[in-house]
Parts: sequence; C-alpha cells; structure tokens
Amino acid sequence: MARFALLFLINRFYLKSLIGSMITTSDMRALELNSAFLGVSTRLLMENAGRAVAEEIMKRREVEGKEVTVFVGHGGKGGDGLVAARFLASAGAQVTVVLTGEIRHEDARENLRVVEDMDYSIKLADIWKYTAVESDVLIDALLGTGLKSSPREPLRTAIDLFNRSKGYKVSIDLPSGVDPDSGATFGEYVRPDLVVALHDVKSGIKGDFEIVKVSIGIPPEASIYVGPGDLVENVRPRAMKTKKGDYGRVLVIGGNETFSGAPTLASMAALRMGTDLVYTAAPEATAATIASYSPDLITIKLKGRELGPENVEELLPWIKRADTVILGPGLGVSERVKDACESILNHLLETGKPAVIDADALKVLSGKQLYPKAVITPHAGEFRIFFGKEPGDMKERINNAAEGARQAQCVVLLKGYFDVITDGTNFKLNKSGNPGMAVGGTGDVLTGIVGALMARKISPFKAAYLGAFINGIAGTLAYAELGDHLTASDIVKNIPRAMKDPIGSSSFRVYRRVLN
Repeated sequence: MARFALLFLINRFYLKSLIGSMITTSDMRALELNSAFLGVSTRLLMENAGRAVAEEIMKRREVEGKEVTVFVGHGGKGGDGLVAARFLASAGAQVTVVLTGEIRHEDARENLRVVEDMDYSIKLADIWKYTAVESDVLIDALLGTGLKSSPREPLRTAIDLFNRSKGYKVSIDLPSGVDPDSGATFGEYVRPDLVVALHDVKSGIKGDFEIVKVSIGIPPEASIYVGPGDLVENVRPRAMKTKKGDYGRVLVIGGNETFSGAPTLASMAALRMGTDLVYTAAPEATAATIASYSPDLITIKLKGRELGPENVEELLPWIKRADTVILGPGLGVSERVKDACESILNHLLETGKPAVIDADALKVLSGKQLYPKAVITPHAGEFRIFFGKEPGDMKERINNAAEGARQAQCVVLLKGYFDVITDGTNFKLNKSGNPGMAVGGTGDVLTGIVGALMARKISPFKAAYLGAFINGIAGTLAYAELGDHLTASDIVKNIPRAMKDPIGSSSFRVYRRVLN
C-alpha cells in the first residue's frame, strides 16, 4: 500500500520530469549516469536504444531482403547504430556499415567487435572508399549530443554523402550536425525523414520530419532519486583562471556560550566543499573557541554571550559581503535569539540574499513567511515545530513537504531515512545516507554543504538536493571505515572523496557495497 501511495505521489508531482516533452543534454547525461548508479549500465542502454531504432524502422518499412546502410560515427551514437545494424541483419536485411574512423566510446567498441564477427550478414565499408548510394533505408548514427561546433572530417564528408544518398533516412536521437539544445546548425547537417528520440526529445530538435520517442530502459528512479549524474553535471571543477571569490563567500551565524560545535561543523563543511571564504559569526568567547579548531576559519566576534538584537547591526556588513548566509546552528532558543533572528530574516527578505535556515533558527522562526532563495533543512521534529504538523510516513511525506514549501515559499529539505527535497512544485528524493549518520552534528555538516553550493550560484533547489547527496555519500564513505562509530567530523573529512569522483571512485563502489 505504501509503495502504491509513493508512486501515486510521484505521478502527481513529478510526471513532467518523467515523461516531459523535451530534455536538455545535461539532464540526459545525468539520467544516464544515475541509471548506471542504479545498476542499469550504459551498455544496456545502448542495447535498448539500438533495438528500439530497429523496431521503429521495421514498423515503417519492410526490411527482409532490403538494403540498409548505417553511417557510424566515433561515439555512443555510433554504438546505437551498430546495435541497430545487428537487429536489422537478424530480421533479414542486407546491412552495410560505413565506418568513419576509430570508435572511441568503450561500449560502442564492444559492439563493433560483435559486428566485425558478423561478416556473413553485415558488410563493413570505409567512408573514404564509399560513394553516394541508393539504399532502402539509411541510418544516421554519426554525431550525438556532444556537438558544439562544425563537424570535422571525415564526419563532414559522411553527412554530405548521407544527404546525397537516396532512400528512407533515419537519424538516431537527433540529426547529425544539429546542436541538441539550441537547434543551431554548423554548416552541413543531416536531413532525415524520421528521428528516433532516445528517452525524450532533445530541446533543440525541430523540423519537417517525423519524431518518435522511444524508451531505452532508464528507470524512473534515475529522475526521482539524486544520483552521481546530478552532481557531475551541476558541480564543475575550478576553472584554470579562477580567482578568490569566484566560488563564493559563506557567512555562518551560530553558536552560544554552550554550543560551539554546530557552527564549526557547518563552517568546516563549507570550506571542504571548496568555498573561497567562510566567516563564522558567534559570541566572543564562542568565536575564540571556534577559531581554535582551524586556522582556516575566519571568526567574527559578536558582543555578548548569545546572539541578540544589538548584534544585528554588527552583522549587516558581513551579510552584505557574503554570497550565502547560514543561520541557526547552535544559537539557542531564547527570546533574545528569537528577536535577533526575526530582524535578520527581515533583512534577508528585503535583500533576497540566499540563505540556509536550520536548527535553532527554525524553532524560533516557526510559522514565518520565507522566500524562494531560502532553504530550510528540518528533521521530523523541526518540521513539526516550524509547520505545526508531523511530516508523516512515506505516503504523506512528499505531500507534506511540498505543501510546506508552498506555504513558506521556500525550499524544504526534509531529512530522514530518505530525504525529501522540494520547492513546492518539483521534488527529489535522496537515500545516499546510512543509519550511522543518525548522530549529532550531521545536520550541521549538511547545512554547510548546501550553503557552499548556493554560494557557487547553484539554485536553492539544486543546492539542497545535491547537498543531501554529497552529505550522504561522504557519510557512507565514513561508515564503510568506521561503522556505527562515525562522527560528524568524519563526514567532513570525506567530503573531498565524495566530490572528487562520485561515479568511478570508491564513493560509488562503497555506496553500493555498504547499503546493499
């Protein structure tokens, strides 16, 4: 029953992303990587794509005994064409594969080896020794979604030859020579009769040809759950000419005479994410303690023993300087703290400054109206305090989080055994964590990660779901080493490992091993 309810909610809130009419190449690459994370390999997706192309052709044309010519490029689209060639040969077609040089894509190379051994049913030809032909079916498997400039030789010649040839012309995914996102062309480009769009139609593809969309077996969960593809496509390495400030400044406002650890963890997490500068504002004695943890921390020593209304004027210049403000870790919940947080919130509302509001700030600001550039990160108890109701179980959790996001006009990252991240319209789920992370301080680390991503000018919704994924992967790396004995500091230490290579590194393998 719970599973049915979850699927119902997914259909209600996320249907557009699952079966949307168009998709960008970046989103498509993320889906492919997320599929691999779920165990559906790119080799299997290629197999499904090639078979679907062959089936769409056979729906429209008789192929038994007919001539089929497949023009194969160097990348993954070439591999799709090689699979289609194999299925069409199995259906009785007389297939010729025209190669344009060395195939670079690993899965495509494996499919070429298969086709090379099919020397009875498939002929191989070299583009430089081939001339314009008349064929019953011609398949364009030359250039895929990576094209951003004019095709080079021999692909330019292959496109010209394809266009001059006669027959029913089919492009796999998009016409070669067309930018998949903008629809721009770079000189010569393929003019097909049919485009077989893989998974979804690419956003720039339009023309006076038939388009059919086919499934290639990407699981719906590749869209619903955050995966390494989302991280790879949205968080890029530093550019060579980077200067200090390009990757953001974060201000953490937290701590009191009792709690120094929470703002420290948030600040250290933001630093480990690669934020250029992190300022930590805390009461004087607490700030001195925080500074002792690391020379990398810049502390702002506020007057008094806890945050109060008189500190707001002290903070305004630092808020202005920061790209993102984190408000809440370790503040306490006194009336003075509440008054100060309300004043800070009013300033954030007026300026639209990106902010992460967490922990004690959530408690003292319960029921307040927020704004679209704010992210809140409640656990179940904080959600109940802020919104006045329980988040519910699986069948209610997404609904209630989305309703809360619409009510407060912010992004909600509802933490739990699976995280729900929503802006009230869209949602993502995250399950990259582990039971060992149910200890103090892990939420503060998450807050620092999300704040760091927002300081990079990543949208609040994306920053929230990417942050949840990074926090969970770093925690799982720590869990693989320490088991139930990990601390929040262990998660901070593993942030670089989680970020460095979320697909091919140990973070990918450890996640699968520990959680399965």
